[in-house]
Amino acid sequence: MESSAKPANSSDECNGKCDSCSTSNECNDQKKQEQSLKLRLNKIKFKIAVMSGKGGVGKSTVTANLAMALAMNGHKGKVGVLDADIHGPCIPKMLGLKGQNLKGGPDGLISPVSSNLGVKVASVDFMLPNDDAPVIWRGPLKMQLIRQFLSDIAWGALDFLFIDLPPGTGDEPLSVVQLIPDLDGVVIVTMPSEVSEAVVKKSVSFAKQAKVPIIGIVENMSGFVCPDCGAKIDIFKAGAGKRIARDPSVPFLGSIPIDPQVCTNSDNGLPFTVENPSSPSAIAFKAVVQEIEQFSKNSPKREAGQ
Repeated sequence: MESSAKPANSSDECNGKCDSCSTSNECNDQKKQEQSLKLRLNKIKFKIAVMSGKGGVGKSTVTANLAMALAMNGHKGKVGVLDADIHGPCIPKMLGLKGQNLKGGPDGLISPVSSNLGVKVASVDFMLPNDDAPVIWRGPLKMQLIRQFLSDIAWGALDFLFIDLPPGTGDEPLSVVQLIPDLDGVVIVTMPSEVSEAVVKKSVSFAKQAKVPIIGIVENMSGFVCPDCGAKIDIFKAGAGKRIARDPSVPFLGSIPIDPQVCTNSDNGLPFTVENPSSPSAIAFKAVVQEIEQFSKNSPKREAGQ
């Protein structure tokens, strides 16, 4: 795959050949992809990145369940997930889509894979020959794939698009911020521990430097409630999310308690919030969704196609 990222010294006034383009056709292709990207994004009302400076905090689990909870809360068929974790994609597995493929349409666009409740998904996992196949790419190729997912996938008119980012503040988060200059906000996921808190604060700083609104912090794996006696055990300590949210610009969206069924459902491709709607964890996910919806209501609205 060749990278067609827009050259740094090119401009919208390019008349056929930029200094960094080898041919006029290459420059024209870049223009077409930029136009296609804008067209797709204009049909999506709210674009939200989910990120964490720390790995292992359950960020993809949070993304998958927030998407399903939104679909259950009046947005059926209007939610999408772009799995931007190129080296470790797992959204398809969690949503029961493992083994499916992206398919091209007659208009040249690529159809996303739809899960239960019409959640539309694009992931590099749909393009791999087997589970053991690694993606050994440097930054430019990763940016190009994310660009293609945004510009060539037939997302249609969506209320929400979640972009599930890998841990850290490197290539993929930077690519998303550059490709989606009107990104509506980020949801940042942490565990309760001090170690997680220290690393996740880097994501807060990243969002501020990138001038992306911080929707809020979600504290995942926040204590285990004994099903027999009801006692809460803070396995990973407690309070990192609220400590990060001491910053006035960082709202606290809520805590998601540990539930072993989350792991079981994810491994079996069954969205937890759908399978266990009355569990404390599912209720917590729904509460976070309400905060996100409230954020969207208070943000400037953009009509589809604008």
